[in-house]
Amino acid sequence: MVLPGIFKPRKSSEASSKKSSKSREHLPNPPSRRSVSKSPTKSLKESESRSQPRNLSARSNSRTTFNPDTHPLNLPPEERERRRSAMSVPTDPLPAMDVAQEDGTSSTSSTPPPRASASYSDANGSTNGNDTDMEGPTSPVPPPHRFKPSTSPPANPALDPEECKAMGNKYFKNQDYVRAIAEYTKALSVEPQSATYLSNRAAAFISANRFEDALADSKQAQELDPQNAKVLHRLARIYVNLGRPSEAVDVLDQIATFQTVTPGERAAATSMQTHVKQAEDALRRGTTGSMVLHALDQAERALGPGVDKPRKWQLMRGEAYLKMGNVNSLGDAQGVAMSLLRKNSKDPEALVLRGRALYAQGENEKALQHFREALNCDPDYKDGVKYLRLVQKLERMKEEGNTAFKTNKFRQAVELYGQALEVDPTNKAINSKLHQNRAMASIKLKDYKSAISDCDRAIALDSTYTKARKTRARALGESGNWDEAVREYKAIAEASPSEPGIQKEIHNAELELKKSKRKDYYKLLGVEKDAAENEIKKAYRKLAIVHHPDKNPDDESAAEKFKEIGEAYECLSDPQKRARYDSGEDLIDPSEMFSQGGGGFPMGGGMGGMGISPEMLFNMMGQGGGGMGGGGFSFSTAGGSPFGGPPGGGGGARAGRSRGPPGGFPGGFSFG
Repeated sequence: MVLPGIFKPRKSSEASSKKSSKSREHLPNPPSRRSVSKSPTKSLKESESRSQPRNLSARSNSRTTFNPDTHPLNLPPEERERRRSAMSVPTDPLPAMDVAQEDGTSSTSSTPPPRASASYSDANGSTNGNDTDMEGPTSPVPPPHRFKPSTSPPANPALDPEECKAMGNKYFKNQDYVRAIAEYTKALSVEPQSATYLSNRAAAFISANRFEDALADSKQAQELDPQNAKVLHRLARIYVNLGRPSEAVDVLDQIATFQTVTPGERAAATSMQTHVKQAEDALRRGTTGSMVLHALDQAERALGPGVDKPRKWQLMRGEAYLKMGNVNSLGDAQGVAMSLLRKNSKDPEALVLRGRALYAQGENEKALQHFREALNCDPDYKDGVKYLRLVQKLERMKEEGNTAFKTNKFRQAVELYGQALEVDPTNKAINSKLHQNRAMASIKLKDYKSAISDCDRAIALDSTYTKARKTRARALGESGNWDEAVREYKAIAEASPSEPGIQKEIHNAELELKKSKRKDYYKLLGVEKDAAENEIKKAYRKLAIVHHPDKNPDDESAAEKFKEIGEAYECLSDPQKRARYDSGEDLIDPSEMFSQGGGGFPMGGGMGGMGISPEMLFNMMGQGGGGMGGGGFSFSTAGGSPFGGPPGGGGGARAGRSRGPPGGFPGGFSFG
């Protein structure tokens, strides 16, 4: 707004006022708004050109040129006022915008008419504005203000998506899937919401065995076009390749709502789903692990190339290996667990799987560590809690049984081992050891039948359990069946030639077999092999009264029985003879070695008739106090020891009377 009185007239004479009125009379009429054919700037220039001849003389007298670079504050007041008036002239209108019409064409709005410069008269009659009669040059019109519209139309893309798609299809047909994926990606960079381009790239991903990338594209395409059967069939195929048959079946069911799905199109998904369900049912019913493995093998045949087996399937396979329970399958179960733990070391299910494999192999301490680690990862994991408590209970009861055995509480040990066997009947390795331990306790209790039964169960659970086989052989021998015991020891040696001490055990069993075929003095007297001397004496007196010939005059076998009882008592009552008898060194009945009158050796011409080795013979003679060590024999006619001297003396006391050649077998005999 310009206040009146600011602008002072350059001349105050009446002639100036008259000239202004005359100039206004000659000005043309302002253009109307409807007929706008020229811009305000052009109209203003035309008006200036019309008025220039009349005002030329006046302007030429008062015009002063100024440097355009001069700062406005350094200009005279008149020049500043002139420039300020020039700035008040309206600018060009905004550029016209295209507006879409109903017929599809665009029309440009007409340029609005220029506004006439407003002239304000001050108190002295002078005017403020674009007055052509004023002295001085006419103010210049500033250039129109140019600006970019806020919503400009998008520029044409440099890439043609359809051309990229065509190139991608060409590469796809040539099996160059990497370039096909690149071309489809270019098309998607221009139109990222195109279901067609996404589906085509998914097909290229499938052919390149990149199923996870294919799944992402197919799911996005499904969201954009949920009724596209081609997209949905491709999605179902991807689910099958990834081992997710249930989701594939769901997609096929979705297609069936608007289009028929043939049995052939369902075959791959339903077949995989059936095999997985068979594996789950076999595990639930507790059938053999081989059925589970077969079903999983059939399901895995439909997986895409290079696709990892689903984690759920791997856990099922590990469970099947545990059910099989043999050495190889337990190792396979550990392999499955380790493959899962390499991907995720904090997987509680994989930790429990490996712990169970270790537990089945008898490594309870390591198993407990894995169960505790699984519970650290997931404190609410039920299987972790279950197996941790199970192994802890079993380990505690086993240790209690071992403690009772070590403290000679054999009957209590048998009971504790029996309770431990009830904790987990499925664990073959631990239960075979418990059966073997209980068999050892039963042998101590002389319950050989139970011991043999426990050993048989232990061997049935673990056919490679050599210790149980040796315990069985021992129980057979001590029960009196040394023939079977020798065969068992030899079978162990044949299966495990490097088994420590097996040859010595075979030798001892064979010796016991020979001992079992002679007269059993303990059995004749009805006492145990560890019977004390007074027990032997008491048993002898009792049997002697029963079988004495005077009390059985009509029984011919009574005399023979009485004689055998006497021989048994004579051997077992003498500590030295009993020791030789128990050790097997004295394998020949004394009545068969010498005649009653001291007649000579019934050896049949040599040492071979005795059926014993020379080493054993010399050991026997060495216990007699010298005996045949280096001199001859001296037999007395008064009985006693057949080697002379007191019983058990071996003739060593009278060796000086008649000696043979020193250092050799006796060369002669002297009879008294």
